Amino acid sequence: MIVSREGKAITRDEIARETGLSLPMSLEQFLFGEYVQKVKDSLNRLSFGHELNEFKILPPIMESFKIICLAFNYIDQPSWLRFGKNPPKEPVIYMKPRTSLIGPVDDILCPKFVKQLDYEGELALVINKKCRNVAEKDALNFVAGYFILNDVSARDLQFTDKQYTRAKGFDTFGPCGPWVTTSEDIPDPCNLHITTKVNGEIRQDSSTKNLILKIDIIIRNLSKVMTLEPGDIISTGTPSGTALSFSSGLKYLKHNDVVEVEIEKLGKITNSVLFVD
Repeated sequence: MIVSREGKAITRDEIARETGLSLPMSLEQFLFGEYVQKVKDSLNRLSFGHELNEFKILPPIMESFKIICLAFNYIDQPSWLRFGKNPPKEPVIYMKPRTSLIGPVDDILCPKFVKQLDYEGELALVINKKCRNVAEKDALNFVAGYFILNDVSARDLQFTDKQYTRAKGFDTFGPCGPWVTTSEDIPDPCNLHITTKVNGEIRQDSSTKNLILKIDIIIRNLSKVMTLEPGDIISTGTPSGTALSFSSGLKYLKHNDVVEVEIEKLGKITNSVLFVD
């Protein structure tokens, strides 16, 4: 059953009756079970409609086996200079737990002991089929779709630990959504405008055309290391403009700040920051 905030219910049986479809139980089953085209073919049979704001939207993917994030993957992000004169030729990766994922309007809850909370607006993708050692020319065939992910980071912990897991692994440190836009609707994922705003102020303003390693290369290289499975999320890195990149140190997130990440053709996520005990 799907229930709106006004308490109006639409049952699975009603949708199935009007469309003639046997509906899956989760978005993962929908994406990976070839339902997308079936639904498109049946939309004209539906007699009801609802406004999006009537519903609480959950993270688009909730049963991911792996969330693989890339670092130093934008031309306009000078952090990769630590590798020398040239940017990295292989993905520099870390893992984020699936318990960090929250919906596109949920609150980011940060413990008060974190003193340098940062944002990272990123393009994320979800894998649709199990794969290993994928050829570059075939790589995009294994993408179910794309969405936005804010890779929230506790910088003070990141630099204390000298690695990223704790700093990026807190519950709620992975706002994402607002939905999965299918790959057939995004023919060129490496040419999308991306912006991040804090309280309306633009902090990140870039494009996925500035990705150092493009998506087909990322999938090829990752699949040489690990088996990619349906539901696995790959977040492709963040451009310049994070709080870390401002020398003043005044741009880190504060209590009640509102972070908006928007990517062309994918929508926008908006999350408030709350510091909690």
